[in-house]
Amino acid sequence: MDIRQLTYFSAVYDLKNLSHAAGRFNVAQSAISHHISKLEAELGVLLFARKPRGMEPTEAGIRLYSHANKILQATKAAERDMMRESEEIAGEFAIGLTYSVMKGIGLELMQTIIRDYPKIRLTIVESLSGTTHHSLLSSEVDLALFYNPQIDRRIAMQTVLEEEVLCVGTTSVIGKTREPIAFEELAKLPILLLRHGASSRALIDRPGLLNKLMVNAPLQLNSISGITNGMLAGLGCTIAPKIFVNEQLQAGTLHCRPVSKPELSRQLFIGNRRNYPSNPLFETVKKLILDLIFANVENGIWEADYLYKRKS
Repeated sequence: MDIRQLTYFSAVYDLKNLSHAAGRFNVAQSAISHHISKLEAELGVLLFARKPRGMEPTEAGIRLYSHANKILQATKAAERDMMRESEEIAGEFAIGLTYSVMKGIGLELMQTIIRDYPKIRLTIVESLSGTTHHSLLSSEVDLALFYNPQIDRRIAMQTVLEEEVLCVGTTSVIGKTREPIAFEELAKLPILLLRHGASSRALIDRPGLLNKLMVNAPLQLNSISGITNGMLAGLGCTIAPKIFVNEQLQAGTLHCRPVSKPELSRQLFIGNRRNYPSNPLFETVKKLILDLIFANVENGIWEADYLYKRKS
């Protein structure tokens, strides 16, 4: 029993006529009759009752038809899957990455695109989380990652990971201990924050707590380098995940402490416009980004809990 036999058998079953089945495949009627007879001989059953007005399926023919349909559908699905696999991934695509995501996977992403997908022309737009969200809505980017976004029906979003937000600064500002610092104590320190709004929301999605920190904030910036340089100069501390200041923590120029009462965390989301058509290019870039993040979380480079659930 082979695919050709099952294909011809299904056609005869559907059309109830050898001549019509032969016309569907542009072959001789005798060829169709030969394959049906051979299939019956192999299975040892009669599949059709030959009548003057056509072919009437027997009980065995009815049962085989159910199996044949499943086999032929699975074969077609396999062919489509392999054809998609062999399709060349090419075209222009733009993604919006926040500073932390760029630090986490930016270099690996660029290297992989150049090495494995030379016909993809990738644009990476790095910005603060709030700006990345707006870039997606304005169609400046096709896919974006952002922290603690507001719900927007125009954007399809899925959670990627959750990471702890720490108190970061020089030891002269936050102390040399690695013990947790209570939020009330943190709120009394000079703190350098992103300007109030979507950008600061990316670090702490609790307006009440954010307002408490604002009281002792000598500066509000929309500049990552400004906050980092300000901390290094001892002007204040900030709240951030480890990936935000990995190099400085490893070099010992900055220090971090967990925050308690309450503990602070933030969630990273991946999103695209709901009206954006899914295609192999989109799916390839999205999967690549998620795979790189997952790998870095798994090997401990990115200290976070990976939350993304792939749709089955």
